[in-house]
Formats: sequence, C-alpha cells, structure tokens
Amino acid sequence: MALNRSFNDALTAGIEQLRTDRVYKRLNYLDSPQSAHVEMEGRGDVLIFSSNNYLGLCDEPSVVQAGIDGLTRFGAGTGSVRFICGTFTVHRELETAIAALVGTEASLSYVSAW
Repeated sequence: MALNRSFNDALTAGIEQLRTDRVYKRLNYLDSPQSAHVEMEGRGDVLIFSSNNYLGLCDEPSVVQAGIDGLTRFGAGTGSVRFICGTFTVHRELETAIAALVGTEASLSYVSAW
C-alpha cells in the first residue's frame, strides 16, 4: 500500500504542478460539427484556430452524405486490420483512384494514420 500511496501522491503533485504552470490539459466538448466556429459545452460559440479541418470538409454536406452512404453500405468499421478480416471494395476503389491520380501502378491505404 505504501508504494501505491507514494505513486498517488507523486501523481497528484504532478497534476497540481501542471495546473500551477497553467499547462494542464482538459477536454473541450463540442455540441456541433467541427468547423471554424463550434458550439463548445460551457463556452457557447467559439472560433477554433487549432483544427486539422483545413479545407472545411468536416461539415460539408456532400462529405457528410458520403459518410452516411458508406455507413449504410459497409457498417461502422473494419473490425480488424484488412489482412485478418478482409479488405472492403471501397478500399480497393480508393487505392485504384490514388494510383491513377499519382501515376503509379498501385497504391496501398491504411485505416489509421497513427
């Protein structure tokens, strides 16, 4: 128990130091689609400068509809990596289009960039 208490004390002290240094991170909850302006819980309408939504496509109606169509056709996920559970035809279509765009024989996509 002493090790557990020591760890908890160190963790608590570390979190307090982050707060003191004003670098403690917290989650901000959005009540709207990701866009230049969002509805942020507890803050209302705010302007976002840190989004990766560079082209503003997160709430573009045609992109949203394409997502709905994809969910309807393929479901909500791959279930696992493509080599275990199979590759969706939409992945093959994407890879063919990318290869044509960049002028290569083939391309390969992954379901995650991380």
